Amino acid sequence: MELRDYLRILRRNWVIILVITLAGVAGGATYSLLQTPQYEATTKVFVSTSSADSVSDLNAGNSFTQQIVRSYAQVVTTGLVLDPVISELGLDRTTRELADQVSAEVTLNTVIVDITVTDADPVLAANIANSIAKNLIEAVPELTPANADGVAPVKVTVTQSAQVPDEPVSPRVPLNIALGALVGLAFGIGIAVLRSVLDQRIRGQRDVELVTDRPIIGAIAYDPKAKDRPLIVHADPLSPRAESFRSLRTNLQFVDMGSDRRSFVVTSSIESEGKSTTTANLAIALRDSGLNICVIEGDLRRPKLVDYLGLEGAVGLTDVLIGRVQLSDALQRWGRNNLFVLPAGQIPPNPSELLGSAAMAKLLRDLESEFHIVLVDAPPLLPVTDGAILSKQTSGAIVVAAAGRTQRNQLEAALKSLESVDAKVHGIVLTMMPTKGPDAYGYGAYGYGYGYTQETSSKS
Repeated sequence: MELRDYLRILRRNWVIILVITLAGVAGGATYSLLQTPQYEATTKVFVSTSSADSVSDLNAGNSFTQQIVRSYAQVVTTGLVLDPVISELGLDRTTRELADQVSAEVTLNTVIVDITVTDADPVLAANIANSIAKNLIEAVPELTPANADGVAPVKVTVTQSAQVPDEPVSPRVPLNIALGALVGLAFGIGIAVLRSVLDQRIRGQRDVELVTDRPIIGAIAYDPKAKDRPLIVHADPLSPRAESFRSLRTNLQFVDMGSDRRSFVVTSSIESEGKSTTTANLAIALRDSGLNICVIEGDLRRPKLVDYLGLEGAVGLTDVLIGRVQLSDALQRWGRNNLFVLPAGQIPPNPSELLGSAAMAKLLRDLESEFHIVLVDAPPLLPVTDGAILSKQTSGAIVVAAAGRTQRNQLEAALKSLESVDAKVHGIVLTMMPTKGPDAYGYGAYGYGYGYTQETSSKS
């Protein structure tokens, strides 16, 4: 994945990431509220040796103190010191339990020992720390007995008594909330990346580029009312969706410029990707530019085109192919200009054989000679082979892929089916494209909204 892919994932899943991050913040806050506040009190003691008569004795004494001070720090958490503390303060805990509350650390390059006690009661924490220092001093004679002169070689002095703390040291609410937010953010990003890796649906231009290097010649904006008004170029020519078809028309005029065959198959990977509505609206848009257009309903299994156009479909392509009627009798004019439609006719038992017949090839050549552009609405490529057969009979195919519906492997398989019959693919048309968000088609997002807003404002 490239950086832009990760940025697109973050933009596409920002709601999930935000929710999980907030959940992490709530978790950190809840954890802090459930914790019992803990207080720390510290007593400092100074460990020294007895007075020396010479410089050499003083150096030897300092070296001895540096060595023994760490041992004294270890003694702090033993029963020698803690058992008298428990008896003195009447604590209801064992020596080991009390030792877990106590830490003794030697400050670097000094002979000072910090005795720190952690407890839920701030007063008790201070009392325990001071009691430990007192009992450590009393234990010194047992650890380092006096010499022959009755002088103790080591002396421990309290330099700072523990004070009752005002603020608890834990829980650290800001730290816990920050950690919860970081964990939630990382978890949310992980889920977003995992969803994107597992989600194989085509959502935009980038997903198509991961499957094929064929050009994207059109991006049709999503319209929630598309079922109610499938012929959007005719019903609402100023809408962003209608402008999408006009852009497709412009791009189509530059496709396969050197070829005399101006017939195109419009197909898709699976059904319900919008190929029939794309064919109908593209035909109307081409007709509006002054071209003579013929549309063939090549889906002989589930024809829908004549329903969108409001035409009679009893007689059509199948009747012409078997010689039952003449082409001129089956063609129907749509509207007042030069847009003619050849319906599917009677549904045959052998659609693939009819579409791949020599009669079909001759019919296409005849129509190509009479019209500027011939469009064929073909069945989807994966369920049946009709679309691939028709693509071979024409100049090539325009493959429709619905954003949020078509899987990458489906589009890849559809393109391979066309390659297997040596049919040309002119390009990909993305349908149901969002007009906003990370997957919106960037070029159309500006142009469509700009023109539409101006016209709407002038009307109002």
